[in-house]
Amino acid sequence: MQLKSLRLLVAVAETGSFGAAAKRLHTVQSNVTTHIKKLEEELSVKLIHRAGRVRPTSAGWALVEYAERMITAHDEAVSLFKGQVKACGRLRIGAMETTTALRLPPILAAYHAAQPDVDIQIKTGPTAELVELLLNGQVDCIFVAGRLEHGHYHSLKAFSEQLVLVGSTPMTQMPSSQALLTSAFLAFRQGCSYRQRIELLLAAQGVNAGRIFELGSLDAMLGCVAAGMGYTVLPRGTVEAHQHRFEVHTLELSTSIANIDTYFVAPKSETWTPALASFAETLRDAVVVNEPQLNAS
Repeated sequence: MQLKSLRLLVAVAETGSFGAAAKRLHTVQSNVTTHIKKLEEELSVKLIHRAGRVRPTSAGWALVEYAERMITAHDEAVSLFKGQVKACGRLRIGAMETTTALRLPPILAAYHAAQPDVDIQIKTGPTAELVELLLNGQVDCIFVAGRLEHGHYHSLKAFSEQLVLVGSTPMTQMPSSQALLTSAFLAFRQGCSYRQRIELLLAAQGVNAGRIFELGSLDAMLGCVAAGMGYTVLPRGTVEAHQHRFEVHTLELSTSIANIDTYFVAPKSETWTPALASFAETLRDAVVVNEPQLNAS
């Protein structure tokens, strides 16, 4: 069933004439007749009364109702992807919890102001889990620690973070290896890039069997650290944003462990919905980067 055939059927119903329908859609009357006959053969039903005044049969009117909805949906989709109307639908974003809590709110607010008809869905998780969601098509884009080296995806450096050691008491130097060995470290679940930095920190201090407890939320992690349960490693900006709520202290780490970049990762730009394209543009406007453009080949 061709969209052109449906347009011709609607035109015949509205004008009451094959000739007038042909004139409206800039074709010839024989072409209108051919398309109507093709629809009738395809559906095994008579659509048009041809004796006397041309008019749809009851089956014809029923198909006209469907045709109008199909034509409208088609035209709306074309307008959407050609940028003739504002983006709509949904945008599924995956992000680390620390990024969601600190970095994304102003960007999401700006995006929502520009595209109020888009439904925004956020899924939080560790980097490895977010990458899996993206590869499986369960999210449209992700914010993860480190560039995703994959030929079908583009990575844009969005934020640079400095990780710090977080404890319940002031620290002027790195705790001893013995103190680290006997203390618990609090982290997100496996696949979290910050957890990997904890493991690197412990190894650098000669601790090969540190205790790492998994916690499900940032608040729980900072609350337990403040209560003296152990240490954690988090971005400095995230900790500073929560120090008015949790009495925690930080210690700078070596640059090889501390410095980490958060990347925006999405499939190739030719696959983007208008909602995702607009979000990428909002992100570009919000961050200063020296990375290749997202739509590069």
